[in-house]
Amino acid sequence: MKEVILTLEGYEKLKGEIEHLSTIKRREVADRIKIAREFGDIMENAEYDDAKNEQAMLEHRIATLEERLRDARVIDTSEVSADAVSVGTRVRLRDLEVGQTVEYQIVGSAEANPAEKKLSNESPVGRAIMGRKKGETVEVTAPRGKLKFKIMEIKAT
Repeated sequence: MKEVILTLEGYEKLKGEIEHLSTIKRREVADRIKIAREFGDIMENAEYDDAKNEQAMLEHRIATLEERLRDARVIDTSEVSADAVSVGTRVRLRDLEVGQTVEYQIVGSAEANPAEKKLSNESPVGRAIMGRKKGETVEVTAPRGKLKFKIMEIKAT
């Protein structure tokens, strides 16, 4: 598996999710299986089948997250510089076509969440601005066409 780049916040969130799934969620699924067994013959028991399927998906999710955590490289915020765009910086971009300004935190792909303004370093915009400096203009080929952004500000987080 490839290296997973995480901020400290993302690392802690991932550990918390694994903890929740491994304890609370596992217990809930085990209880569902136990209750479903009490309905009688498990050969024709849809409740039991459903609970066993949920258990398999849960175990797969836990294994995937644990692998991601094992392969994680946490960005040291003391090494993040505001000189150029990198994972761990906050970037204010001005869309030169529509004149709108947006601010994103640059994160690894495992943490990307547009709704939270967390932009992956592997996304088209993320790749285009990585290593760039304040004042530079970048052109991005995105699914909706060519976009032009000016880097207005870079902040170390």
